[in-house]
Amino acid sequence: MLLTVLAFLVTIGVLVVIHEYGHYRAAVACDVKVLRFSVGFGRVLWRRMHGETEFVVSALPLGGYVKMLDEREGAVSPSELSRAFNRKPLKQRAFIVAAGPAANLVLAVLLYACVNWAGVQELRPWMAQPKAESLADQAGLQARDEILSVAQVGADAADASEEGWQTIRSMSDLQWQFTQAALAGRDLRLQVSHNASGTGEPQPRGSRTLTLALSRIPAADVDAKLLDRIGLMGPYVEPIIAQAITGGPAARAGLKAGDRIMQINGRVPTDAAQLRQLIGASHEQGQAKSIQLKVLRSGQNLDITVTPVMKDVDGKQLARIEAGIGSPPAIVEVSYGPLEGLTLALNRTWDVSRMSLEMLGKMVVGQASLKNLSGPLTIADYAGRSAEMGWVHYLGFLALVSVSLGVLNLLPLPVLDGGHLMYYLFEGLTGRPISEVWMERLQRGGVAIMLTMMSLALYNDLARMLGSH
Repeated sequence: MLLTVLAFLVTIGVLVVIHEYGHYRAAVACDVKVLRFSVGFGRVLWRRMHGETEFVVSALPLGGYVKMLDEREGAVSPSELSRAFNRKPLKQRAFIVAAGPAANLVLAVLLYACVNWAGVQELRPWMAQPKAESLADQAGLQARDEILSVAQVGADAADASEEGWQTIRSMSDLQWQFTQAALAGRDLRLQVSHNASGTGEPQPRGSRTLTLALSRIPAADVDAKLLDRIGLMGPYVEPIIAQAITGGPAARAGLKAGDRIMQINGRVPTDAAQLRQLIGASHEQGQAKSIQLKVLRSGQNLDITVTPVMKDVDGKQLARIEAGIGSPPAIVEVSYGPLEGLTLALNRTWDVSRMSLEMLGKMVVGQASLKNLSGPLTIADYAGRSAEMGWVHYLGFLALVSVSLGVLNLLPLPVLDGGHLMYYLFEGLTGRPISEVWMERLQRGGVAIMLTMMSLALYNDLARMLGSH
């Protein structure tokens, strides 16, 4: 809990400081007098003067602001009129406003580049057996298939164009490609290799090309459960006994850690997930049925009979042998050279920005679920999880949130930077600023929209938290 709170505060602190520093440096470059640079709102906890600017840290950490000299907010002495924000040319005012979101996007590029250069351990895209009759199953994916590369392709004959093939290095790469293709309403072509032996590290043995019909998934269903909707059960895990709990059915039958299950009741399990399913289904009319196992142990084949016990699992009665099942999933180290890492960081920042805008647009018109909106509780949760995984994962999370903050602030809502840029666009086209009356009306509307979005995001946060228990 403490790590989650600290990771969340660091996340908000870093992103707010970078955002406001973008405004601050742009204002100084345009010779606008900056009166205050605040991290947080409300009661001031710490302050220090640096030159003509007061730097403060305030009690409520969810945001910040840069207060500039402006005739609309107070009297300005005649000697400083030229340094007032409202007196500056339109291009300079737009530059100062846009510098905040731009700083967040630049930070995201640098963070993604650091992750690419440092390298991170990821799950290898070596697939478990997909759910029966699912999209993945219909595409022809099998247990022990490793996905090497993907390419988006049109969903019908009228759009048969195929984009360039993208190398897949990890499960996170694969999930990212699935999300992009599903949002675009396009199918995904997969280049797949298969390891038929099922023992040891997977060795590619030939390859084949499959087509995953992601165009059949509505954009409204593109959410955190996308992989489940596709039918993917996660990375391949060997059907091995990891641990036999002392006194449980598995231990009493003689099963030991490291035993490989070759057959269960005459059926060869494709992976650990299917083995667990077959064990769970070994009952009839509420009574557990004995299981016949063929086990490989230290090169020897053994026949072992296990009598499971019935357990309540999420409201269902399932058979259990009280053993940990599955080997650790295959891991791959993903890292890049200096130029490639920076190029990929630029591409990832652009792709995340574009996809965020697409998702927001689809939510507005009802084509995507509003459940995709996340608030501070979800951010805090993921901040803590990524910090537990290591500093490289945390930097990747920080980059993602930085992109989101930059894109959000560019939305044309009056209370955001994008709203002010919208005002300046109007001024540039008409030659006159927007009237005070309309400014007030738009501000009220913008506040109402933002409060609605924040309330919905908080509701989604609470629904996720309650749904996970």
